[in-house]
Amino acid sequence: MTTRSCPCGLPEPYAACCGRYHRGEAAAPTAEALMRSRYSAFVQGDPGYLLRTWHPRTRPGRLDLDPGMRWTGLEILATSDGSAFHSTGTVTFRASYRGGSLTEHSRFERVDGAWVYVDGDFPDV
Repeated sequence: MTTRSCPCGLPEPYAACCGRYHRGEAAAPTAEALMRSRYSAFVQGDPGYLLRTWHPRTRPGRLDLDPGMRWTGLEILATSDGSAFHSTGTVTFRASYRGGSLTEHSRFERVDGAWVYVDGDFPDV
């Protein structure tokens, strides 16, 4: 990631990429775009966006982010469904942080037309 590119790994500047979702100017059009924007919200330390994009039935009451966590990169490993033509989708990704990485298989659904994160599991890779 360059200082000009979005934390999600796409080449656009943050303001034109995930920043527009975080500011509420647009909704993520796919499950993958939502996942990328949620990763960027972790990087930016934006728990409000993370909670707003969490499915109501699985959303925690609060979210405390570790201010010492330094996310360093995102790699999309697989996607299924999750487009404008679907009501559900999955994204498997690897998120790197200073000192390690985590892999998650995330599930997404549409609620009132908007993609939201439902839950995820951590496959052995």
